Amino acid sequence: MFAKNIIGDCLLTESLKDAQYALYDIDQDRLDEAHRMAVNLNNTLNGGKADIIPYLAVRNRRTALRGADFVICTIQVGGYEPSTVVDFDIPRKYGLGMTMGDTAGIGAIFRALRTVKILEGFANDVRAVCPNALFLNYTAPMGILTGYLLRKGGIRCVGLSNTVQSAVHTLLSELDLDQKYSQLTWKAAGINQMSWLLSIAKNGKDLYPEIKKAADKKNRAARKKDGEKHDDMVRFEIMRHFGYYPTGSSDELAEMLPYFLRGHSPELTEELNVHTEKYPAICVENISQWRKMRDEVLAKKKLTHVKSQEYAAPIIDAILTDRPVEIHGNILNNGLIDNLPSNAIVEVPCMVNRNGVQGCRIGELPLVCATLNQLQINTQLLTIEAAHTHSRDLVYQAAMLDPHLASELPLDEIRALCDDLFDAHTRDGMITDYA
Repeated sequence: MFAKNIIGDCLLTESLKDAQYALYDIDQDRLDEAHRMAVNLNNTLNGGKADIIPYLAVRNRRTALRGADFVICTIQVGGYEPSTVVDFDIPRKYGLGMTMGDTAGIGAIFRALRTVKILEGFANDVRAVCPNALFLNYTAPMGILTGYLLRKGGIRCVGLSNTVQSAVHTLLSELDLDQKYSQLTWKAAGINQMSWLLSIAKNGKDLYPEIKKAADKKNRAARKKDGEKHDDMVRFEIMRHFGYYPTGSSDELAEMLPYFLRGHSPELTEELNVHTEKYPAICVENISQWRKMRDEVLAKKKLTHVKSQEYAAPIIDAILTDRPVEIHGNILNNGLIDNLPSNAIVEVPCMVNRNGVQGCRIGELPLVCATLNQLQINTQLLTIEAAHTHSRDLVYQAAMLDPHLASELPLDEIRALCDDLFDAHTRDGMITDYA
């Protein structure tokens, strides 16, 4: 569906109707399926004007990339099996609860390590055959991988997520305020999955007091023994204590902070409706539904598509046509947020036009927001250096600074956990040469 949304969005964009689309994969079946889907969309939506060409295997990657203006990356290295299973099975033996394992925590660290070696090859090929291309990265962990590409890969890159553009709607819908308020002005900035809704107003009126009052009331009711749980409970709890609503999902945020996934107090995890083991459950469900969904999609003679919220097509169109668009992108800080490190990846409003993706200056975040962001940035920066240098010691240190791990395990056990994960991923051929 990722491919369908992004390609479909592009084919519904006037400036991209007659573009050439190179589809690249290392899996023959998935490539064939994506190609059939894209050709169907091209014929149905676009009168067949676009040129869509499949390229299989690493030996054909440079041919696929040659002369490209834009490169869109939506890969997952290692798949559910073996890698995601390993990421969850081994921490479980240490009593470590996890939700997603893709943005923060020990799961994100090892997902990043096995993905960087693939992105190194991508970056080398981009520099060789399309050095001016803009690399649009959708692959998690966003802060680590986008940071690696920008700081070590030597290519132009922006990291893209869809959490910010949906956050305000989610917040107001959860509080039954979406019908009351529309056409709002709001501002958000921070890091991926932990950007902060810094302001939200209607005709100059600050809506935060009303929002906080409604959120507190809903969470108090939901936390009662027989209360009706909802999916924003962690976000509302963060807003209650720290003053600002975070844009990432409750399950992502529970894994990014030291407060919500506590092995010695599982009743709190249950009370706040945190879904441990959520990502493996999603994977199992997706795998069970995949063939059915694929067959249904590919069986349709005329596929339809409605533009999604993804940023890829608007970015490309803005650069090609010089019709500006505003997005929220993950880019190097470089002074955009004063109280976060310049070499960190921040998620900020960006203007896009013929000059590319340009971050908007935020100034200082509220100190508490910057401090919570910094907890994750510490691990991200160390993981980037670990991946670049193949240093096992830096991996240990990155894990030891992760707030969730630090709240649950002593230092020696964190080191042992990392060693067990290295052993398992090395046996699977996913991670090698870390000394």
